[in-house]
Amino acid sequence: MSASQETAVSELAQQLRDENVGSVVITNDDNNPTGIVTDRDLTTRVLAEEASSTDQTADDIMSTDLCVVGPDAGFYEAAQVMSENGVRRLPVCGENDELVGIITADDLTELLSDETQQLASVIQAQRPSY
Repeated sequence: MSASQETAVSELAQQLRDENVGSVVITNDDNNPTGIVTDRDLTTRVLAEEASSTDQTADDIMSTDLCVVGPDAGFYEAAQVMSENGVRRLPVCGENDELVGIITADDLTELLSDETQQLASVIQAQRPSY
C-alpha cells in the first residue's frame, strides 16, 4: 500500500484501518519510495503531540531513513537488513527504484513458522512408533 507525500494524516489512518496493515509507503510521482508512515508514527507524532491530524500530511510525519531491498532478496538478507537497521518493514524496489512491494517482520515470522512446521513433519514421518 502506498500514498503520496501530500496525503492527509487522517486519510493515512483510514487506509491503515481499511487495509488492516501497520504501514503505508510514501512514494513520489515516479512511484519511488521517499518515506514510510507506520501506525506508531501516527501515535507518537500526531496523537502524543496533540497535533491536528487535519493540518498534517504524510510529508510532516513520515520516516525518511528507508532501508530497501530488491525483489530477489531472500529471507536471510531481509532479516539481516531489518536487524542491522532496527526496522520491521522493508520496501521492495525494482530495477528503477520503483516500489514493487513490502516485506515485514511478520511476513518473515510467518515464513519461518511454515518452514519449521515442514521440518517437524519430516521428523514425525521418520520417527519410529513407540
